[in-house]
Amino acid sequence: MDNLNKLNERIALAHLGGGQKRIDKQHKKHKLTARERITYLLDEGSFEEMGILVTHRTTDFGMDKEIYYGDGVVTGYGTINDRLVYVYAQDFTVFGGALSETHAEKICKVMDLAMKVGAPIIGLNDSGGARIQEGVRSLGGYADIFYRNVQASGVVPQISAIMGPCAGGAVYSPAMTDFTIMVEQTSYMFVTGPNVVKTVTNEEVTSEELGGASTHATKSGVAHKKSANDIVCLEDIKTLLRYLPQSNREKPKQLTYELDDEIREVLSTIIPDNTNKPYDMHEVVEGIIDAGSFYEIHKDYAENIIVGFARLAGRSIGIVANQPMFLAGVLGVKSSVKAARFVRFCDSFNIPLLVLEDVPGFLPGTDQEWNGIIMHGAKLLFAFSEATVPRVTVITRKAYGGAYDVMNSKHIGADFNFAWPTAEIAVMGAKGASEIIFRREIGNSDDPEKVLKEKEAEYAEKFANPFRAASRGFIDEVILPKNTRRKLIKAFSMLENKIVNPPQKKHGNIPL
Repeated sequence: MDNLNKLNERIALAHLGGGQKRIDKQHKKHKLTARERITYLLDEGSFEEMGILVTHRTTDFGMDKEIYYGDGVVTGYGTINDRLVYVYAQDFTVFGGALSETHAEKICKVMDLAMKVGAPIIGLNDSGGARIQEGVRSLGGYADIFYRNVQASGVVPQISAIMGPCAGGAVYSPAMTDFTIMVEQTSYMFVTGPNVVKTVTNEEVTSEELGGASTHATKSGVAHKKSANDIVCLEDIKTLLRYLPQSNREKPKQLTYELDDEIREVLSTIIPDNTNKPYDMHEVVEGIIDAGSFYEIHKDYAENIIVGFARLAGRSIGIVANQPMFLAGVLGVKSSVKAARFVRFCDSFNIPLLVLEDVPGFLPGTDQEWNGIIMHGAKLLFAFSEATVPRVTVITRKAYGGAYDVMNSKHIGADFNFAWPTAEIAVMGAKGASEIIFRREIGNSDDPEKVLKEKEAEYAEKFANPFRAASRGFIDEVILPKNTRRKLIKAFSMLENKIVNPPQKKHGNIPL
């Protein structure tokens, strides 16, 4: 047989992966194969495979008789919407997608190229873990990947899709990437599985309960999004990439947009007259951004804060917004970490930040204090203070206490701070403040309740509005809600070429 025939035969075998029976088994689980996933994800005909003839080097435990071309992972590059990306997809039909030394080498090769060229890395994970027949060589392969995840962080966007099992040491690579998307019912992530958990703690738990998509999207925050199936997951990746630049060397692509008067009357009807009545901050977001452009991240986790990408006059922006519908929009342990991570991502990749603020403070209680609200709240403060991208805040209603400082205030480097006439900027609410300031006067009066209400009104007159802060320059302008979109478009346009020269240092020490 000549070499041309040998080549064609080996390529055909590589395309079969672990064989037709295993492919059929994958389909019965409602999962696509590695190659089918890549074909759907990338532009038609754009995929260029690398390492298709790679095989493992193990001869122990009868492995010399089980040789599969590609060694359980499909790697290469192609385009999504005509933009270059690097991709690897683990093939569960070959040794359950288990990672070997050569399997890891293939992944590392595309990661190295992505950093050199400046293009996103997409990992489609579907693996049973380390290939135990290789022992420490497999573990070393994981460490090689982890190291590159860290080197690539803040250089090129890294997206992980969990489309099957991901357990043990394998979970740490997705955890270090920028976004993790999990497929419902067919994927799971955990450091130790249900059997080990039962042995050690005597807890009875299923794989889905322990580390399924819903668990990580709502309880742990490990998953930034959950998708109904493989196809939806791949579409989510395509959508996410539309808001991101290729690397930290450039800004996100700005879409063509024709300006109108940009007045949005609907924004004037959202804030309730009762300052304690909740409203949905999503309505404010939708009233400001280009129609239908909001792509929310971590939607089901720490719902008292909203983060996500949108477009404003064609420009990609990141949005951080308190959500009065959940816990009145307070900052807690989970919401602080959620927002801080998102802020740092946007800053890494030159994505301007819009903050919509309605925050009554930090969440009180022993649970929060004992779980480190001081440290976790400081993460968000650190992230905003360190960010050098254009940063604009709009205070819609409450801005109380230390949370006012943390939510991108002028004092920590925000470029523009606007406030609606409904904004209240104070150390705390009028009632609580009056009870402290006028405690003696109220206590000595014949009608304490009446005096409290009078003092509450007095305090509210001074601080339950944005004018005191505006007079000090802490607020740049008090604006009508309907003019918010127009003001923001102009502000971000003016800040387009913002340059910040931070103090020279290796890096800061964020409170981890």
